[in-house]
Amino acid sequence: MKIANETKIGVLAVAAIVGLILGFNFLKGSSLFEHSKKIYAVFNNVEGMEISNAVKINGLQIGSVSAINAADKDLKGGIIVTITLKSRVNIPKNSMGMINSGLISASFIQIDKGDSPDLLNDGDTLSTREKPNLVSQVQASINPVLVRLGGTLESLDSLTQVIGGMFDPRLKNNFSTIVANLATSSASLQSMLNAETGALSQSLKNVNSFTGNLAKNNDQVNKTLQNVETATSKLANAKIEETIETLRSTMNDLKGVIAKMNSTNGSLGLMLNDRKLYQNLESSTRSLNILLDDFRVHPKRYVNVSVFGRKDKTGPLTAPLNDSLSKPGNQ
Repeated sequence: MKIANETKIGVLAVAAIVGLILGFNFLKGSSLFEHSKKIYAVFNNVEGMEISNAVKINGLQIGSVSAINAADKDLKGGIIVTITLKSRVNIPKNSMGMINSGLISASFIQIDKGDSPDLLNDGDTLSTREKPNLVSQVQASINPVLVRLGGTLESLDSLTQVIGGMFDPRLKNNFSTIVANLATSSASLQSMLNAETGALSQSLKNVNSFTGNLAKNNDQVNKTLQNVETATSKLANAKIEETIETLRSTMNDLKGVIAKMNSTNGSLGLMLNDRKLYQNLESSTRSLNILLDDFRVHPKRYVNVSVFGRKDKTGPLTAPLNDSLSKPGNQ
């Protein structure tokens, strides 16, 4: 049976749409063949929270935020966050969830596990609690100070007006200048505390980034400390004192040998320091050279092997002969 071209095109279009939907869900991190369990959490404030943000337990991502919806039109019932669990993790029913808002990193839901034997099932609601972020805590601590400072400025302004009516107008202008400077300082302090562009807020963000980098390199820091501890333990176990004592004993022995060489009591000291011994050795060497030269020049005087030879009647040498081989021109 021949299939019409229109039927083929329709089948290909349906297959392409199904493949597109499955591929889009796969890129979003959704499992294609495994059923995911969903639980719900209700928060009063979800600032910084977006769909696909992570859900973690002890730093491990076990799921993600799949939907954020209002409980009612007036938002009196809170905001419902749908959590899709990707990992098969047992979550006790008395566990608590909170939104962890970082200064730099994206917000995520942190679940603190409880100890209840009953576990959350598909469709159950997770208990939650609010966790203020770092900037909000700093602002909450400083805002009362600003309120007190504003009251102080108002009291000072009233005092200035009273005193201004009693003193010289020039003094009144000075008080007005002081109050204006205080108001400028208060505005500068408020600008520093701005959560978006304030210098203090930026500094807190930098501190958070630094501590995050330090936490990431915790393993390297631990390895470095372990290497330092190993090096110090090897240095402590080394026999440094025995080595130094041996070196000191060797130096003392060497000093004794040098002292004996410098003294005239020993044979080596006499040979090095006695001038007369040196002269006697030099004279003996000269006499030996003369004897060897005389034996070489007049051998018949010492050994006569010829029966008919004539006896050498020349006189003995009185000085060593010069070596003719060392003179240039003699072949």
